[in-house]
Amino acid sequence: MDRAALIVALQKHHGALVQVVGTMTAAELEHAPTGKWNPLQHMEHVVRSARGVALGMRLPAWLLRLVIGRPNRTGRTYDGLVQRYRERLQQGGRATGVFVPPLRRAGEQERICARLRSQVDQLCARIDAWDEADLDRTLMPHPLLGKVTVREMLYFTLYHVQHHAALVERDRLR
Repeated sequence: MDRAALIVALQKHHGALVQVVGTMTAAELEHAPTGKWNPLQHMEHVVRSARGVALGMRLPAWLLRLVIGRPNRTGRTYDGLVQRYRERLQQGGRATGVFVPPLRRAGEQERICARLRSQVDQLCARIDAWDEADLDRTLMPHPLLGKVTVREMLYFTLYHVQHHAALVERDRLR
């Protein structure tokens, strides 16, 4: 997937999550099965994740390569990255640290939706500013996956929002 396709897909899928959560009632927004997050916590988690990627991409590619190194393997495809992430989740991988969202309430819906839209716009602007080849020859750290190429991190970001949107739908009050 090239930069243009990534941008379109990221906007589409993040927009879909905003749309779903934007139509939920207060009861739906605050409902969380035992031990799970409510929809706004899922959104907050996605915001925090996308923010980390966008911040990392503010650094020049040459600086990331200097600090983190260069890939020693061929980059994974989208499907390969998704498979690797699912394996890590099955091994017990979970969000930690700053990626664990605090409890969110229905009154925060508009603010969180706006933050997600803004964060995705910033991320897409960063993608557009990067050279296509640098996406494959530059690494970023991922808490569960270790060092991944920037393109793989963008694949992760795309899958990640879809993963959390599916969890929101799965746990939605009916």
